[in-house]
Amino acid sequence: MVFSSTIFLFAFLPLVVTLAAPAPVRYQNLVLLLSSLLFYAWGEQLFVLVMLATIAVNYALGLAIDKARRSGGGRRPLVAAIVWNLSLLLGFKYLGFVLDPIYLLLDAWGLHLPTLPSQHLPIGLSFFTFQALSYVVDVDRGVARVQRDPLRLALYISLFPQLIAGPIVRYGHVAEQLVDRTASLGLAASGVRRFILGLAKKTLVANVVARPVDQIFALPAERLTWELAWLGVGLYALQIYFDFSGYSDMAIGLGRLFGLQFAENFNYPYVARSVREFWRRWHMSLSTWFRDYLYIPLGGNRHGPGRVGLNLLTVFLLCGLWHGASWNFVAWGLWHGTFLFVERLVTVPVRGWPRRVLGHLYVAAVVLVGWVLFRADDLGQAAHFLEVMATGGQPTQTPPATLRLDAVVLAAAAAGVVASA
Repeated sequence: MVFSSTIFLFAFLPLVVTLAAPAPVRYQNLVLLLSSLLFYAWGEQLFVLVMLATIAVNYALGLAIDKARRSGGGRRPLVAAIVWNLSLLLGFKYLGFVLDPIYLLLDAWGLHLPTLPSQHLPIGLSFFTFQALSYVVDVDRGVARVQRDPLRLALYISLFPQLIAGPIVRYGHVAEQLVDRTASLGLAASGVRRFILGLAKKTLVANVVARPVDQIFALPAERLTWELAWLGVGLYALQIYFDFSGYSDMAIGLGRLFGLQFAENFNYPYVARSVREFWRRWHMSLSTWFRDYLYIPLGGNRHGPGRVGLNLLTVFLLCGLWHGASWNFVAWGLWHGTFLFVERLVTVPVRGWPRRVLGHLYVAAVVLVGWVLFRADDLGQAAHFLEVMATGGQPTQTPPATLRLDAVVLAAAAAGVVASA
């Protein structure tokens, strides 16, 4: 069940609002928790048990972490919590990715092992796992109080507005809201407006431009032309921005309907004049999560250029893998991490409007190349796509006659360009 589906818009959401809106906070929490579990089980069936296990384990280990912190009993409960949460990601999302090279090596040595069956990836696993990690780490650091009410922690981890596509909500940002919050007509009205904006982004821009993007990236290598390659990546830049930011807008709007206020997640990233600024504006809940829970603990900026570069590449390698178990995502993460490091070493002597123009062009080039790595089926297709973008390539066949931009796609793309600037 997605936010733009008919059953969500005209059945699930009206029912939840009707049941939850007039209720006191504690009963509203119960309604939201049951609704969130139903929302998840609707699409994932028995995999809702994975989420329930995550809730139970993190609740128990959160109490153990708090007790150990107060008594000086060591950090074994925190280690156990981190191992549990990361094991879920490894087992469901990365096991095949890790084992594939091992299987290839063993095959080369003549050892043919039975392959593992394909593993289903539970929707939203990366999001609710990162939220659980932020909870146990913040309790260990003493910056958040341990949650002794299991229903409140369960609601924090499973809350349906941000469950599928974020934003990643920090426990400390909503802990007090889970206990006491004030809903108002004005807040609910702003939530409705924000939800409609996100729904429009998703359905009127992202979904529309996705059609030609899929067609272009599905073209055989011999049919890809310079014009189509640039058109495909340009439209994909609009698709991914309006898809991600649209879901974030809908999540923020849904939260406001129930008196919950989530942090912003996108802030016009395509107006950035540096890759560093781009990441301050793009998927902000993810970039700040990696900054606070990985980059700074690794040493951040404190140990010289070499260590800073290693930290940045490590963070963005993992940021790429967070998006999916693929070498394309690894390359995408390292691509961005490299430019973030270079920007710390190189100072551009240009000032004034030429610096602003060159900055925009530079970021556009870096980001568009990155989106090719992100969207392509594999590194081979990405390399060919980038070669055609750079040189024009040598297509031996003409593109299909059906690949034409109609007025609807042109209108959606124009609206996307205007609204993203």
